[in-house]
Amino acid sequence: MANGMKFSLIMNPNDGDFKHKTVSFNILSSKPELAETEGVWIPAYLYQGNALGLAKEISESAWNEVILVFKTCADVDNPDVSTLISNAKVKTVINNFGKTVSRRVKKAIKDAGKSIVCFEDCFVNKKRNADYLSVEDEPFSEMFCYWQEEGFGGFGDYTSLPSEYAEGGMLPYALAIHLTYLKSDDQIYVHHFVSDNNFDQSNIKGKFYEAASKIEPFFEGRKHTASVDELISKAKDSDGYPGLGYLKKLSVKNHLELIKQVIK
Repeated sequence: MANGMKFSLIMNPNDGDFKHKTVSFNILSSKPELAETEGVWIPAYLYQGNALGLAKEISESAWNEVILVFKTCADVDNPDVSTLISNAKVKTVINNFGKTVSRRVKKAIKDAGKSIVCFEDCFVNKKRNADYLSVEDEPFSEMFCYWQEEGFGGFGDYTSLPSEYAEGGMLPYALAIHLTYLKSDDQIYVHHFVSDNNFDQSNIKGKFYEAASKIEPFFEGRKHTASVDELISKAKDSDGYPGLGYLKKLSVKNHLELIKQVIK
């Protein structure tokens, strides 16, 4: 991978189609060549409450190194969870500490010889896009500046998306574009660019131009990403509306590009 970066793939997904017992996920049966590319990517396992079962699955897997993911803070007082964390194949633990980093949990994971990635749920989700008009600009994260100082092996977040998985969707009354940006040397904020005419679900294209036209003046004098530049360009093009899915893609891409710029 470029810059030596590796990607991970969740080996035991449980959202979307994978909520159904009739849908299985065996990546090795469909992509057996992946077993030969370990080192370019890292398998990851999501803790879902069954510590002993997951420990057995990891131990019996074909992988030499895996990542263990806790969507909520790991219960290190549970001996089964401690055994899972101590599994020899687990090299990295991704842990969502919540609002405050627990020193006890952090120490327990480090004492087990694992690298810790601090995972944050930074995006404040609103029920309606129009609700972002009242809070257009808000803090997002400072971890990019302090992760090494705080003894973490890395940091992560859900980008400019809410943590809860949602299937499907409908045409919005208001269109919102969420873009993270560097507010100061040690602080990332997220700005919500929202359309103005939000009384019905008509003219989504027009709502896009209302929201996107606010991006260029806001970013004047601020550091740009390629995604911000693309959105500014589309806002000036009468045929620039890319669709709701692509807008979400650019929002996520912007955050990844921003982190690449500012990571220390």
